[in-house]
Amino acid sequence: MKFFNKSVRTAIAVMVLTTAFFSCEEELTTIGDGVIGGEPFVTNKAEFDVFAYNKKISAVQTNRLPAYQLGVFNDPIYGRTEAQITTQIQLTSPNPSFGSFSQATEDISATDDIDATILENETVDSVFLYIPFLTKNSAIRDQDLDGVDDIFDADPEDPNSDSDGDGLTDNQERLAGSDPLNRDTDGDMIEDADDEVNSKLNAFPRKFELDSIFGDRTMAFNLKVSLSTFFLRDLDPSTNFLEQQEYFSTQEFAPTFISDVLYDNDVTINDEEILIFNQDDESTEDIDESTTVGTRLAPGIRVPLDNTFFQQNILDKEGSSELLSLANFREFLRGLHFSVTPGGEDLLLLLDLSQANITISYTYDSFDESADNMMTKEQRDFQIALLTGGGRDQFGGLNPIAGNAVNTLINEAYPAEITNNLDTGENASRIYLKGGAGAFAEIKLFDEVNGQEIINEIKANNWIINEANLVFYVDRSILDATPGVVEPPRLYLYNAETNEPLYDPQFDISNLANTLAAFPEYDGVLETGTDGKGIKYTVRITNYLNDIIVRDEANATLGLSLTSDIVIDDVSNAMLLGVEGDVPVMSTVNPLGTVLFGSNVQASEESNKLKLEIFYTQTN
Repeated sequence: MKFFNKSVRTAIAVMVLTTAFFSCEEELTTIGDGVIGGEPFVTNKAEFDVFAYNKKISAVQTNRLPAYQLGVFNDPIYGRTEAQITTQIQLTSPNPSFGSFSQATEDISATDDIDATILENETVDSVFLYIPFLTKNSAIRDQDLDGVDDIFDADPEDPNSDSDGDGLTDNQERLAGSDPLNRDTDGDMIEDADDEVNSKLNAFPRKFELDSIFGDRTMAFNLKVSLSTFFLRDLDPSTNFLEQQEYFSTQEFAPTFISDVLYDNDVTINDEEILIFNQDDESTEDIDESTTVGTRLAPGIRVPLDNTFFQQNILDKEGSSELLSLANFREFLRGLHFSVTPGGEDLLLLLDLSQANITISYTYDSFDESADNMMTKEQRDFQIALLTGGGRDQFGGLNPIAGNAVNTLINEAYPAEITNNLDTGENASRIYLKGGAGAFAEIKLFDEVNGQEIINEIKANNWIINEANLVFYVDRSILDATPGVVEPPRLYLYNAETNEPLYDPQFDISNLANTLAAFPEYDGVLETGTDGKGIKYTVRITNYLNDIIVRDEANATLGLSLTSDIVIDDVSNAMLLGVEGDVPVMSTVNPLGTVLFGSNVQASEESNKLKLEIFYTQTN
């Protein structure tokens, strides 16, 4: 980074401050006239320099994330990223028994003189991998609580709207158990309002508004699920197993560390629930249980895996050392590897692996004493988890995740215009922000060091700081020249020296369920024009600046990145230019990118220049 010598810095600081004081814009009204010795309080606005430095992320820690990228994302500005996942799978409990008896009991069934103990001959019927898509919080998806997500609702604020036009309101259909988005729920050619016998009450799939799917979701994509042979360690041996093992975005596992292919076929994205109906019980001739929904799964990926593999490696291993403990199982079956090949347009998904599972449905022989000692077939399910834990605690933070998964992010080289403006150590004319293993910026207020001369001058003039903002303008010339850019909805500005957020969670909370409504005073949300295109992001740092002026806190270097959820302020380790650093976790899971104006701009771009705005009150 470039630094001027102290005398030059001091001179520049004095000139900047003097210019700022003389350019203060006095508002037309004053308050407090005559309160103190007849002298009014005058509210002014001052603008100060801000220095921005672009930083490239060579690699970032991508294990133990709250969500994982899977697929291909082609950013029109930054280029193509392919995201793959390698994850552990884990038993929900050690040494499981399948059927009614343990394997030890089955092994002595021929000699124990007990008729009921038999060889159960457990046999896999089906194996399904399920990974739910991300959805918005239900209170956000359905504001009027009528059972219809806002995106499908004729009037999202009125529960008495009739979205399917069948004469029943959405709320009436919710209470009755009919489909508010289908005029004829059971398909008998009689509309719900006139149907006296509706055979599919509460047996239809509800529709959800899906979140964090980038690309053409109407196109099928190829999903490949393979067995991973790489052992993902939980603890780092180089720290004497005291710290968690870190894995980085540049670590590639395929093709070297994959073996059996368990699924390789097309998948389509559906916004409807996955319904699993009960099996019909032949002993109840008058009742058809197969019309009753047994399990409702949120929309997601649900694909069959190879039955033979799980027969040989799970059911046939009952009672073996491989299933005896969780550690043994992780060594035996080291995990799965996921990759996606888009069928047409590029497609990328964000997935929460802590909600994913593998369900093995199997049958086994049972001895029925009540039916003249007849042999019958029983059916059960056994689930294997990918990761467990995760989610948020009551304060919005991340709960611990059990298990390990790694996101491999294979980035195309950035265009020369971007590459040549990263890690230059110079005050930037453009700020380049890219999620994943991308780019972020460091921000310094007032001058290139710590602005102490200007801070002392503000203190000496007894300013009462009412509001302080950093305004980041979007470079529309770059974004408009590359159609198809998905603009990040929010920026995250934080203390890069302590990794602490600049918002105050005690006094600026609002709606934690909606990431764009959380911490509204802090802001940072994209402001758009009537055409829907981004204009600017405003980040309020009033409390942070008051801490510096009033409480003598340090004027720290700030970090600027993207965020997928501003409530989560955890950081990940990252490899920067020759050094290690930290970047926000929620920037790592974000695939988007944008370009903002910096402060070292041409005269013609002065109106878009990055500046620190301070609105203050001063006693004359």
